[in-house]
Amino acid sequence: MEEKILELLEKKDYSQLKKLLEEENYSDISEVLNELTKEQAAIVFRLLNKDDSAEVFSRLEPDMQEDLINAMSDQELSGIMNDLFLDDAADLVSEMPSDIVKRLLKNTDATNRKYINEILKYPEDSAGSLMNPEYISLKEDMTVRQAFDRIRERGNEAETINTLYVLDPSRKLVGVVSVRDLLLAKMTDKISEVMEDNVITIPTTTDKEEVAKMFDKYDYQIMPVVDNEDRLVGIITIDDAMDVAIEEHEEDFEIMAGVIPSEDSYFKTSVFQHAKNRIVWLLVLMLSAIFTGTILTRYEESFAVMPILVSFIPMIMDTGGNSGSQASTMIIRGLATDEIETKDVLKVWFKEIRIALIVGAVLAVVNGLRIWIQYKNPLLALVLALTIFFTICVAKSLGCFLPILAKALKLDPAIMASPMLTTIVDALSLTVYFTIATLILKL
Repeated sequence: MEEKILELLEKKDYSQLKKLLEEENYSDISEVLNELTKEQAAIVFRLLNKDDSAEVFSRLEPDMQEDLINAMSDQELSGIMNDLFLDDAADLVSEMPSDIVKRLLKNTDATNRKYINEILKYPEDSAGSLMNPEYISLKEDMTVRQAFDRIRERGNEAETINTLYVLDPSRKLVGVVSVRDLLLAKMTDKISEVMEDNVITIPTTTDKEEVAKMFDKYDYQIMPVVDNEDRLVGIITIDDAMDVAIEEHEEDFEIMAGVIPSEDSYFKTSVFQHAKNRIVWLLVLMLSAIFTGTILTRYEESFAVMPILVSFIPMIMDTGGNSGSQASTMIIRGLATDEIETKDVLKVWFKEIRIALIVGAVLAVVNGLRIWIQYKNPLLALVLALTIFFTICVAKSLGCFLPILAKALKLDPAIMASPMLTTIVDALSLTVYFTIATLILKL
């Protein structure tokens, strides 16, 4: 598609390009626009149908949105701002520089501007900042026929018409009804007879990560957002919840790799910002390695008596780090999906320690036999076997406890993943190693 668009742009065959764009999906068009130069993108964007342009614009990267805004007249910008769904318009306003924001709001009608400002008042990580105030509401005493009339009247303004919410005179949410329910009901039935009155709601102050979990738990496509008096103020759709879930997974992935999360993508983040995001954790981990060095210095005399002990240090540290990372990854995943809670700490540890006993025993036997065969030294083989066994038990216990401790302290459990966990396990595994070696080998 991109090649075809570039070819038609080069030929200046705009009529054919316009026909091509009419046949393509919004997301595919936006993906191509993000790869074009701002001059090419401006031409392609102006060839879109009015009904399609807002949908495509909402899916563009912020940098491309800014370029197109700068290329638009006030009339074109007004058309886009008033066609965007209000949650997308609020997202746009929150991401643009202040000079662009002034122009955006100037070209937004008063009613939409009021709703956008209301959304922006909510904390950035709250359900209120995600919601869309464009929905269709019904009254309990309406008939099904009147409900369909309302859908026809307001349908073009709402983000979705599949799910409708029933409000009382004070706008409190009292029920929910689907279009399917209405289609299967009689035209004379009252909405109160058709609706479901057990409605799962999301308070405006709910953290957006919890919002994503609620969508996963209840398997809904749409969920209502209510204020502290149970009045309906907006809706959140599954696409917004999926964006949150992806964002949270990316953030956890960066934290687990020892990188401060970045707001922008890899290529759009500057080299200096990348370095800044990484250097903090690298400094912490580098300084924490002082403990490992102190342990090695303490057992310097043991090295002198039996230098071969040094050659096994990388294997022991790697095995401990890998074991701890395996456990912490599973625990962090369980915490993220709410399968594991802080109160489950002992239950989780009991499971992990049994896993450690099995894994540790197998690796200890295999490694002990290898050392015995290779070096013909049964005591050295025993030292390595016991070290591997206890190191794995310690590593998996820490991989269990540390993420749960972080959760209890209201921190992100991902900070306890590797490389932080590996650094701690390294120091402890060396302590275990040389303690066992000095006792058995009489060093």
